Amino acid sequence: MPTETPRTDGALAGLARFCFRRRRLVLLTWIVGVIVVAFVGFGFGADPDNDFTGGDTGSAKAQALIEDHFPEQQGDTLTLAIKAEKGIDDSAARQKIEKVVAELSDSAITGPVISPYQDEQLVTEDRRIARTTIPLTDKNLTKADVKPLVTTVKEASGDGVTLGLGGDKAEKAETPKQGPAEGVGVLAAAVILFLAFGSLVAMGLPIVTALVAILGGIALIKLVGHVVPSPDFTVLVAALIGLGVGIDYALFIVTRYKESLKAGDDPETATVKAITTAGHAVLFAGTTVVIALLGLVTMGQRLMTGVAIGASLTVLVTMIAAVTLLPAFLGFTGHKISSLRLPRRTSRKHEPVGAPARERRTPAERWAGVVQRKPLIAAALAGAGLLVLAAPALSMRLSLPDASVQPHDRSSYTSYEIISEGFGPGYGAPLIFATEIGSRDADLSPAIAAVGATGGIAHVTQPRISEDGQAATFMAFPKTGYQDEATKDLVHELRDDVLPDASGGEDIYVGGPNAGAIDFAQETSSRLPLMIAVVIVMSLLLLIALVRSVTIALQAAVMNLLSIGAAYGVLVAVVQWGWLGKALGFPTEMPITTWVPMMMFPVLFGLSMDYEVFLISRIREEYERTGDTRRAVTSGLARTAKVITAAAAIMIAVFTTSLLGPDVAIKQIGLGMAVAVFIDATIIRMILVPAVMELCGNANWWMPGRRAPKATSAPQAEVGEDARV
Repeated sequence: MPTETPRTDGALAGLARFCFRRRRLVLLTWIVGVIVVAFVGFGFGADPDNDFTGGDTGSAKAQALIEDHFPEQQGDTLTLAIKAEKGIDDSAARQKIEKVVAELSDSAITGPVISPYQDEQLVTEDRRIARTTIPLTDKNLTKADVKPLVTTVKEASGDGVTLGLGGDKAEKAETPKQGPAEGVGVLAAAVILFLAFGSLVAMGLPIVTALVAILGGIALIKLVGHVVPSPDFTVLVAALIGLGVGIDYALFIVTRYKESLKAGDDPETATVKAITTAGHAVLFAGTTVVIALLGLVTMGQRLMTGVAIGASLTVLVTMIAAVTLLPAFLGFTGHKISSLRLPRRTSRKHEPVGAPARERRTPAERWAGVVQRKPLIAAALAGAGLLVLAAPALSMRLSLPDASVQPHDRSSYTSYEIISEGFGPGYGAPLIFATEIGSRDADLSPAIAAVGATGGIAHVTQPRISEDGQAATFMAFPKTGYQDEATKDLVHELRDDVLPDASGGEDIYVGGPNAGAIDFAQETSSRLPLMIAVVIVMSLLLLIALVRSVTIALQAAVMNLLSIGAAYGVLVAVVQWGWLGKALGFPTEMPITTWVPMMMFPVLFGLSMDYEVFLISRIREEYERTGDTRRAVTSGLARTAKVITAAAAIMIAVFTTSLLGPDVAIKQIGLGMAVAVFIDATIIRMILVPAVMELCGNANWWMPGRRAPKATSAPQAEVGEDARV
């Protein structure tokens, strides 16, 4: 089959030729560079920052007052929950409880611990359940520092006494590492690549390229954290995205390289063609993902800006690796790219070379014909199906995970369960009130009485005055839990109605982890539309510049919104409603983690645009050759179906392996992105795209100030020349 000759004098061609010829230098530079960056990043990188408070919210103002005037309250605390079947005064139970309290109090990382036997308010009326607070002396303690405390409490349980240690530090200390999830994802990707390429060598190149790039990208995230802090889940999310796009980008380039070799090119020429065609498309696709991720900056949230920059860095490194490190690898493999092959049956080996494609119609071509014969019905059914899947998203609730949604074998969940039974679910996440005062004689009793009389409040503490006499705090315990919708309504009632009437004109702010999570969710919901608009507009402009069609760019935006909406809906049904939730590793029904939807949107919009580029660019090439939209769509689907299917399968495999890990938030984003990629590669690319393009006809190619392209006799481009449109 004749092929279009790529430019050999451009920057990409020169880069590909240099990396091929100086492959030893390029490989050595990458190895040394990644080792140095990894050593510095993992050795001296910034610690994660998980404080989502900040800005102009009530919880942020309360936290600022506490930090300024109550330095003694800066350390984290843990909660020891105790349940004794025979009561805590039983001699055996008391001996066990006092021993545990003494061990916790004697730890080098804790302050003095008040025994429940010293304070009647720490014990329920029936004396079966008790609690006490464990102050930590350092707010920068690691998981390894706190883990012995958790172990002490778990090992002491038994013989009629159940003990649980709660608190953010305890919860993180007993959360196991992500474990084999990423390894399973790499293994699954390897199997898919082996089936797609039929060669161990061709399979290994995309994986090795992606892994090297991800290692360097994650190390850079650690370093950049000194300037732009990010939460601890940034590395996991970046690894998921980087692994998926890194393997996919290398897959497109290796596919084009193999096709050029098959057409008779020497390895260097094949490398140049692969980089100047598929490599050019990879750079565009990666840039789209980076721009989409940077759309998170519009959320105006300090830590999400860190997530955006961290994930973008990882994608950027995978792009650079695809067009520099991979050509060097191709220089080493040469014609051996197909070595260690999978035995295959070749039933068509005697067919004449260059037989017309219509004489050997692929399943993708036949399917496109089916859709194009009834495009309106196909589009209506596919669109209706996506809307049905998206419907649950209308009831989406946002929150941050707490102990109540953790696996039930965790000590933090045991603590939550005991405290909820004995003191109410709100004792695990109290509301902390803070205000400035003129003197130590300031009277806060009207405000405290009003808060205590509010429906939904179980108990209010007496105020504490700061040493400088300029601020005061008190706490209130809701009757409902951290994840309950009623708790959010209670916080808004206190802020909007109760405190303004009872404070005497003074500002009393509602803070604490509970209120902070509510503020974060509300802030996210209010700014999400702006981020979506920015991501869509920027992606549309890039796609219009590439495919030179306003119609197709708008089609892509609408279809991407449908697929992402459907993914949101499935996520709500599984996580929030509990449909198949336990089977997929979610311990209980829970709200969607606040940062998951806003992280999913730019990532999925960018990835969807990637597939759009690889498909539409091929359709356009055929349309410019023939002027026949139907034939162009059929040919484009046939020529990209295999590579897009393999790329999507790799993404799905990588994302779904997050379900094997322990973090419920990472499980959510992995599930949501896997569903979206599956929908995009099936319903969108195989049904909606051919149906809608068939309905639009020549209007597909509308661009202001330009006539529709005419049919030419230009030779047909090979699969992989995705960027030459």
